[in-house]
Amino acid sequence: QVQLVESGGGLVQAGGSLRLSCAASGRTLSSYAMGWFRQAPGKERETVAAITWSGRNTYYADSVKGRFTISRDNAKNTVYLQMNSLKPEDTAVYYCAARSDSRMDFRRSYAYDYWGQGTQVTVSS
Repeated sequence: QVQLVESGGGLVQAGGSLRLSCAASGRTLSSYAMGWFRQAPGKERETVAAITWSGRNTYYADSVKGRFTISRDNAKNTVYLQMNSLKPEDTAVYYCAARSDSRMDFRRSYAYDYWGQGTQVTVSS
């Protein structure tokens, strides 16, 4: 079993930056792909970014490319999402998740087994 806890969310003005962290316990994350997802009120959950267990492959939604960076530190069992040039449309609850089955498409939320409780990100205009 893997427990995930997100942190780093908050209120920021448009153009600002935040760094989200996702700390894991229970098992080492080194063999899991990790993803960041978000859900805004009245909208479906969407994949923001994902990274394979080795860190060699990453995925970004078109809406965040060039602004967000996903990274991981397997020694610390932690995954990060650096968010720059934030926009009001980035406002959402952000979740991290871990995928155990390497056969599943790491870009898709249905591939993920373990989820954190979420952290709110609010970007004011």
